[in-house]
Amino acid sequence: MSASAPYAFKETLLKMEGVTKALGGAPVLRDFNLEIKNVVRPGMTQGQVVSILGPSGMGKTTLFRILAGLMHPDAGTVRVGPDLHPVKRGTVGVVTQNYLLFPNRTVQGNLEIAGKQAGFSGTEAKEKAQSIMQRFGVLDQAGKYPCQLSGGQRQRVAIAQQFLCSDHFMLMDEPFSGLDILAKSKVCGFLTEVAATDEQNTFILVTHDILAAIEVSDTILVIGRDWDEHGVPIPGAKLRKSFNLIELGLAWQHDIRHLPGYQELFYEICALFPKL
Repeated sequence: MSASAPYAFKETLLKMEGVTKALGGAPVLRDFNLEIKNVVRPGMTQGQVVSILGPSGMGKTTLFRILAGLMHPDAGTVRVGPDLHPVKRGTVGVVTQNYLLFPNRTVQGNLEIAGKQAGFSGTEAKEKAQSIMQRFGVLDQAGKYPCQLSGGQRQRVAIAQQFLCSDHFMLMDEPFSGLDILAKSKVCGFLTEVAATDEQNTFILVTHDILAAIEVSDTILVIGRDWDEHGVPIPGAKLRKSFNLIELGLAWQHDIRHLPGYQELFYEICALFPKL
């Protein structure tokens, strides 16, 4: 397995403490704790990409909504940013599988609306839209409507839109859904590139795609239930396992699929699922 790159964990950028949530009287999350720290690499800017994995029905959607400030926990706190302020709607950008863009607005129009929602004037919003289209490689599509874009282009515009009206945090729901292997690699490369444009940029991906998560992440979190001494699952998911892909020599690797550790980690994570 490859040696890990020089790095250090610095200040905390997101912290979830003791989060509990029940829906319809059934526990979904139980005493959930999670912490994401700023990953610092000497001589370069490096954002964070964290993937959350777990079996279906294990509370990933509820966790997603709580992290985004779209749902309040029954107990516990979620705080974000270097000052660890309480999360609220709009603090964290959200990109869903459907890429919620206005169908009757062009790419530029969608981004200008996001800029105005963020408090920029009309002129400022237009300038911000132009700048972020250039940065995200969609400037050539400025005059097109969402229906005229490929799935990858719509995803880029949706991410750009959220970066215009939120802080450095981006939650993505199943970002690899419906993509072939080449498209997945392009998305992984794009997320890695955007994350590295600012030290505090933090992508949190909720996904079922284990291999894509390994390819793009520096950290993988696996959620699931605890089991009692009789082998009965205890209701309510919590963080069960964390994988530091930097230490495993798998983070930031362009040729990761050819590394022995890539498949090894895939099989290790797969073996966890029946126990969750």
